[in-house]
Amino acid sequence: MAQVQRMSRLMIKTLRDDPADAETASHKLLVRAGYVRRTAAGIWTWLPLGKKVLENVSRIVREEMDAIGAQEVLLPALLPKEPYETSQRWEEYGDLLFRLKDRKGAEYLLGPTHEEIFTLTVKDQCTSYKDLPVMLYQIQTKYRDEARPRSGVLRGREFQMKDSYSFDTSDEGLAESYRLHREAYQKIFRRLGLDYRIVSAVSGAMGGSASEEFLAPAAAGEDTFVDCPACDYAANTEAVTVKVEPSDAAGVGPMEELDTPDTPTIETLAEHLGIPASATLKNLLVKVDGEIVAVGVPGDREVDLGKLGEHLAPATVELVTAEDFTDRPDLVRGYVGPQGLAGKSFKYLADPRVAPGTAWVTGANKDGKHTRNVVAGRDFEVDEYLDVVVVEPGDPCPECGAGLRIDRAIEIGHIFQLGRKYADAFELDVLGQNGKPVRVTMGSYGIGVSRAVAALAEQTCDESGLCWPREVAPADVHVVAAGKAKQTELALEVGDKLGAAGLRVLVDDRAGVSPGVKFTDAELLGVPTILVAGRRAAEGVVELKDRRTGEREELTVEEAVARLSA
Repeated sequence: MAQVQRMSRLMIKTLRDDPADAETASHKLLVRAGYVRRTAAGIWTWLPLGKKVLENVSRIVREEMDAIGAQEVLLPALLPKEPYETSQRWEEYGDLLFRLKDRKGAEYLLGPTHEEIFTLTVKDQCTSYKDLPVMLYQIQTKYRDEARPRSGVLRGREFQMKDSYSFDTSDEGLAESYRLHREAYQKIFRRLGLDYRIVSAVSGAMGGSASEEFLAPAAAGEDTFVDCPACDYAANTEAVTVKVEPSDAAGVGPMEELDTPDTPTIETLAEHLGIPASATLKNLLVKVDGEIVAVGVPGDREVDLGKLGEHLAPATVELVTAEDFTDRPDLVRGYVGPQGLAGKSFKYLADPRVAPGTAWVTGANKDGKHTRNVVAGRDFEVDEYLDVVVVEPGDPCPECGAGLRIDRAIEIGHIFQLGRKYADAFELDVLGQNGKPVRVTMGSYGIGVSRAVAALAEQTCDESGLCWPREVAPADVHVVAAGKAKQTELALEVGDKLGAAGLRVLVDDRAGVSPGVKFTDAELLGVPTILVAGRRAAEGVVELKDRRTGEREELTVEEAVARLSA
């Protein structure tokens, strides 16, 4: 329904200066333009114009979810502890979970995601294969106790999210539900006006197999992704794989112990021996659920602890400390090597670059000693290969071998084929066609609704302020009365005509506010079309301006209304 909003009656307070704690463009501009205000760390109030943008994003999401046959529900945000104990996520979420007790001592949480409750809902409502497939979704407030909430609404402790779940009786059905969601997400992000990439991802604690992220490239992004300039490969850096063929170690001599005093680091070792760091084997010791595990990578590469954690989830991964060496005389700090210890003193994980047949210089498990010609597969065995190094620009594409590019992005959506993880936990079965129970398989699909607002602000803003795509903007046209009574009268008249033509209109009719301030606010608020009733108001002529391009044109009121309502 068309609406005319007069700024003289709108609760809005714009700011000339950036908030002191704001680092990202979206944080600065959403606050300065009066779209949001900080209530507490990571907790935000959506003011009238911001709420309109948030609702426009939600509307687009709803329309595309409804179009694939998904049904909207609304589950509680306050949830009982027991289902999350059953799924083991009461403990797995750790400090991210908001936990509370009622007056009787019963324990609850504020929902971070709702897989458990959706599963129980379907278990209660669907008993036969005839009831499936079904896709359910909600747009709900979620809660995560972020240690360092930052970047405004990009990373908050309370946020709006669309989460949907599919329930099928077969893997083929799950694949179809996944396809429908993937296509719906593409339509949603195109309608929102977001530049996005679909990249391979890891499922981590969510479980499941197939997993893809939808990323909006932006300098403020906390995710990094790679893409290949030579093919269509793209992936989150945590999901990048490397293919390395085994080497022929036939010409490598026997292991040779070297005297290397005061060389506990890769840098000091490489300098002492006059070899590149890439010829050395770095052995990082970590604790996985309290047990010491070694991770081997080439000496010129760093272990990506995020990737390692994702691979080993839900186990807890932490670095060893000096105290951990006290009770382990077999582990010599700064001189650990896998030969003789791998599989005995610790489980040995390695990056694929430590392929069978590759030869290395590594610790000799003696203070001040290293060993040369240590060959993987001959002198030590790798218990498990994992892609765990930090990806660097120029690393080979796993599909075609070309050098990869790295960029930053904001995660705006994530889709998973969960499989039967939660169905197994809650024994979600339906009666099959043959009269026997069939275990249901699930998909999980999320979109950050409030995060999408921030991502749009990041991608579309300019030096003057916000610049919303039309479908999510708080209004279609921003009419500015640049003068006194005559200009205000004309601005209100043209605003009413545009409203009657079905457009959403914001009219700046504020008295006592200079034209310069009004023009600055119009640029800051970012409505896509600006219409100015100014110096030629007495002639019935207004100025039409495109917010994004800056193009201007003078038209009569009738011409402007006809143009904008066409």
